[in-house]
Amino acid sequence: MDSTTREVAHEFLPFFRVYKDGAVERLVGSPNVPPSHSDPATGVSSKDITISPETGVTARIYLPDLTTTTQKLPILVYLHGGGFCIGSAFSAADHRYLNALSSQANALAVSVEYRLAPHHPLPAAYHDCWSALRWVASHSTGGGGGDPWLNKHGDFDRVFIGGDSAGGNIAHNLAMRAGRENLPNGVRISGAIISHPYFWGSDPERGHEDRVGSRLWKFAYPSCPGGLDDPMINPSAPGAPSLAGLGCSRLLVCVAEKDPLRERNVRYYESVKESGWCGEVEMYESKGEGHVFHISNPEAESTERMIKQLVSFIQK
Repeated sequence: MDSTTREVAHEFLPFFRVYKDGAVERLVGSPNVPPSHSDPATGVSSKDITISPETGVTARIYLPDLTTTTQKLPILVYLHGGGFCIGSAFSAADHRYLNALSSQANALAVSVEYRLAPHHPLPAAYHDCWSALRWVASHSTGGGGGDPWLNKHGDFDRVFIGGDSAGGNIAHNLAMRAGRENLPNGVRISGAIISHPYFWGSDPERGHEDRVGSRLWKFAYPSCPGGLDDPMINPSAPGAPSLAGLGCSRLLVCVAEKDPLRERNVRYYESVKESGWCGEVEMYESKGEGHVFHISNPEAESTERMIKQLVSFIQK
């Protein structure tokens, strides 16, 4: 039975639709591509690894050109976007972006392929990404197990997390969890890059409950105890844990002028500043651009400028 005759259960245009038989038709995004031994444009090598055989969580690891065989590099744990329902660490768009960022920042990147709703509703993605961060941190003793690139070239005094859209939301929540729970071997998060994060919340405005941001959160996390004002999706909600508890030393919040989420993203930045958090927070705004433009439009000058900002943050 093709998509013209099957019954639709949920529709989130232009992103995806879900049919009553449980099938998910993803309408946007780039095709998946394999890792590369040496990317022609950047020289970055990549490979796919399994983090958890039990959950099926995997990742793509990126290693830039090395100047010495013992060189230590900052580590970036990256989380792709897609509203918790679409997207992939293996997509052509994310692969191209991580090649560029890994090369210019001279960083070892770990792009996590977490489980997606609706087949794996939230909080599965949060658990997967926390497990991936713990897995990365477990290499800090260099004991020989796990991944050899991380053991040999990872600098565990310079661990960063980052993500875009839903991935930015996850990165924030990882930083909050790291403020409550220790990572293996005392590893700490040096910095978090929160780009165009999918934050939301309740609003008395008529029709707010029917907006995509509201419907998508309820669909991805149907059992969410706090609904649209749960701290996972609305960090500034009344009664939310203080943002002073962020478990990282520095924070970069990236916003885009024409992003429908801009107002909430700026509010997040201001809430962190007002929280009494002892770290350093900065905001970078891309003028004239929309949501996650840097993934969909890699050749734009504004994308180059944003990547340079991220590189500066990682190399500081």
